[in-house]
Amino acid sequence: MNGRNGADDRPAEDGHRRFARYLQELAVIRDEDEADLVTRILRDSDTTMAQSAIVRHLDRRATQLLTDEGFTAWARAMAEISTEREFLARRLREWTSLRSIALGEPWGSEEVTTGSDWFQRKAVETLSSPAVLTLLAEAGRTRRVRADAGRRLRQRHHRD
Repeated sequence: MNGRNGADDRPAEDGHRRFARYLQELAVIRDEDEADLVTRILRDSDTTMAQSAIVRHLDRRATQLLTDEGFTAWARAMAEISTEREFLARRLREWTSLRSIALGEPWGSEEVTTGSDWFQRKAVETLSSPAVLTLLAEAGRTRRVRADAGRRLRQRHHRD
């Protein structure tokens, strides 16, 4: 080992400190510099830590851009960077599905019922589609998803 972290020329730091630094850098990065920073972070020798920082960033940015016109170009750029990292690629695909549903675009029940636990929980939290909530209340992967979807449907019914 040469005492470097592999992501840049700074001396190796504790993984927790690098993780915190990466999150700080990602929080303030300009849109035009985002892809380069994500690429650099993914080169870190601690691949698990690097991927964890990036998935937090993807979740934050996707939440911000969910119904924004810029989402598609952003997701495409992030997908190109993440293509060899199945977890990140899947998270981006699931965010794209959430966006489609949120915008009232066509979606398939299979993509919802076969989505990850994270996807189903996020769908229940963020989507207002009665069709999706009904599907998850009936066929959600976990008891928690089914119960939360049912609760959201009841709340929605009481408001109407």
